[in-house]
Amino acid sequence: MKSRTTPNASIEKTEKGFLLKIPAGDASAYRFAQIDDYFGLARKQFPHHSLTLSLRARISSHALPGTWGFGLWNDPFGMSLGFGGNRFRLPTLPNAAWFFGASKENYLSFGDKPAQGFLAQSFRSPTFHPSLIPAGLVLPFSAKTTRRMLGKIIAEDSSALSVDVTQWHTYQLEWSPTRVVWKVDETSVFESPVSPNPPLGLVIWIDNQYAAFTPQGKISFGVLEGQEEWLEIEDLEIRDM
Repeated sequence: MKSRTTPNASIEKTEKGFLLKIPAGDASAYRFAQIDDYFGLARKQFPHHSLTLSLRARISSHALPGTWGFGLWNDPFGMSLGFGGNRFRLPTLPNAAWFFGASKENYLSFGDKPAQGFLAQSFRSPTFHPSLIPAGLVLPFSAKTTRRMLGKIIAEDSSALSVDVTQWHTYQLEWSPTRVVWKVDETSVFESPVSPNPPLGLVIWIDNQYAAFTPQGKISFGVLEGQEEWLEIEDLEIRDM
């Protein structure tokens, strides 16, 4: 596992886990703290093909400006949207399964699924070669048409979760080739046949970023003003299946 932060953000080792913290600031700079197990690897070398992830977590605020969460993905945007500031790689289609917190400025859905708040969310996409640059933003179509096209290519599923994320809860993610199951405090809260294509990397993060591709065809992304915020995790356990 590698820890990465922007200036003045921090990741502190605690007795049973980690405290990821980003400082207060305006909307002029990206701020993030992240733990992952894929930094420096090519996507084809990402370590996981199916697993069970469990941890305890709490967040500093119900209205954190940006995104936060924990789970699995293929880092589809690379440096293009700044998620994690990884080394340069061309963008590709998203494959992910995670607990995802998204402020109201975000809208990460190509259909009519829940896309804001605290979510159980998954994406499954064909494993196109990155040179195809799937985002469709370079194609000579309107944003609405591009969004419809991506919605036909990218399978997705999500559910809004009613959880007080500022309090300690136990979260579990079970990812297999045929389904994903999300559990909170040992109770299943969502199950989906939309299982992402491997390989994927584990990611735990907090940042002040937003990205949106709305049903109206509006595309926007950037960073948000905010106060000091933090994500604390304990009892992290990863079991490859």
